[in-house]
Amino acid sequence: MSVPRPARPPTAGPAQPFVHPALFYADALQYLAGTVPFVRGALDAGEPVAVAVPGENLRLIRNALGAEADAVRFVDMREAGRNPGRILPGVLHAFADAQPPGLRVHIVGEPVWAGRTAAEYPACAQHEALINAAFQGRRVTILCPYDTVRLDARALADAHATHPAVIPPGAATHRPSRAYAPEDVVARYNEPLPPAPGTGPGVLALAFGADSLSAVRNLATEHGARLGLSGLRLEDLTLITSELTTNSVVHGGGTGALTVWAEGGYVVCQVRDRGRLTDPLAGRRPASRDQRGGRGLLIVNLVADLVRTHAGRDGTTVRIYLAR
Repeated sequence: MSVPRPARPPTAGPAQPFVHPALFYADALQYLAGTVPFVRGALDAGEPVAVAVPGENLRLIRNALGAEADAVRFVDMREAGRNPGRILPGVLHAFADAQPPGLRVHIVGEPVWAGRTAAEYPACAQHEALINAAFQGRRVTILCPYDTVRLDARALADAHATHPAVIPPGAATHRPSRAYAPEDVVARYNEPLPPAPGTGPGVLALAFGADSLSAVRNLATEHGARLGLSGLRLEDLTLITSELTTNSVVHGGGTGALTVWAEGGYVVCQVRDRGRLTDPLAGRRPASRDQRGGRGLLIVNLVADLVRTHAGRDGTTVRIYLAR
């Protein structure tokens, strides 16, 4: 499919180093007309560019670029971004932070696609909102495509609220979003999670403190094996349990409650404590080389298939999903 080279893609002025437009598209032609010139504009300027989108769209862009695709970093977002909490540290920062200083970094990132589950979507919306705070002041442009045909009205409305600029279907340039309110989106999706199952067959529910961390970790691992985890996935559950329960003891009032159960094709591990999680970017920033501690939530985000968090006045709940 041939895609022409229209005018240069969205750029930023001196007062606006970070650019984060939402690209709305209704079909493959509009998708390529919005993304391929963006990629080519970066290549023509000699600047680094990455494309992190679902596999089927990855193939569209790669094929349209032809030989130019060799200079682009491609990432299948269905794999790397299955957990939306992993995208900032594991995809966007991983690429942007590796580039030479002084160059503008360009990324096509598509974290919201038709087929995202009801459990995943709130974390996606929060991720899109938090991008703005994570890259504020940096010479980075992140173009986020949104399918106007297959996504529901809520996702499209949230895209206007999480992106300071929008590109309507078929348009060549972006305009300011009148609905831009990322902090409101973060707060709105900080919603109480559905109740965990009570005690019963297949459910492990334990209270813990500093003196029982090792025993709780072992019990969670044994229960995860009974629920169908094995190999690396079982090791991931052990690591996640260790990080979350330790966080509760150190930062969450010294005690907490652990619940492990099966839900669909996942093993779910939840930890509740009395801590107040006030930083919405906690666990989403890459760790610096000399950083001591503070890596627990980051490790959990990088390992889990999904992480959901609710932070309230009476404490914090972290719920993770591991595919069986």
